[in-house]
Amino acid sequence: MQAFKVYGKRELQDSSLIVGWSEDAANLGTRVIDYLNKKLATEEFGEIDPVDFFPLGGVSVEDDIVQFPESKFYCSYEKNLVIFKSNAPRAEWHKFLSSVLNVAERYCHVKELYAIGGMVSLSAHTSPRELLLVSNLPKMKNELGQYDLARGMDYETPLGQRPTLSSFLLWVAKNRDIPAASLWVPVPFYLVATEDAAACRKVVDFFDKRLALGIDLSDLDEAVARQNEKLAQIRFSFPEVDSYIRNLESNVALSQEDSEKLAKEIEEYLRRID
Repeated sequence: MQAFKVYGKRELQDSSLIVGWSEDAANLGTRVIDYLNKKLATEEFGEIDPVDFFPLGGVSVEDDIVQFPESKFYCSYEKNLVIFKSNAPRAEWHKFLSSVLNVAERYCHVKELYAIGGMVSLSAHTSPRELLLVSNLPKMKNELGQYDLARGMDYETPLGQRPTLSSFLLWVAKNRDIPAASLWVPVPFYLVATEDAAACRKVVDFFDKRLALGIDLSDLDEAVARQNEKLAQIRFSFPEVDSYIRNLESNVALSQEDSEKLAKEIEEYLRRID
């Protein structure tokens, strides 16, 4: 029995697939995909049945609402684009990712895929965001050389640890000869629990150029400006926070205690004023 359902109106040909996971740094994958779905007016195309991959007896509750895991495909026929948004499966990774690629190959005939991820950075928010690239095939790495990407990233899973879900996805795609890239944006550690508009814009800008989406990014520019204004306000209001950030801007590492205080102060302040 197949682990997915497809209810798209028609198949796509030579499409691109974007994959985003929930629960990464600053919920970057979710925010990018929600933004693209809204801007491109995508429609639901299919879903992965959660039964084999998630412990449904232990679903989370947020704001008194049960949060069931979801793994859904969306598509834009106009842009020939498929988007997959999902919680990270808790079991049967290989079967889950194989199901994703079964849909992608059988119904969307994908020519390439991209996975989005946020990673924790010790840099200040005033530093430009980088987009780091890990690819599964040399031709994919070469094709993306024309874009503003840091391509020298070499990542190996630490001994004894499980690979990241995106790394596993690239391996499964390579075994099917599907060119794939994992895109990572370092997010300042004190924005990980909230959001990072600058990181979101960095990813969307890449997809806009690479996939010729024709998106007006002015709303993201405004979101970045609002974020910077809020952070400037807290620096002005709390000299200790400003001191911590000044140290980061000067490449002076903070102690664990100071790092935790900075993250807590900023998270509480941003949630209070939003």
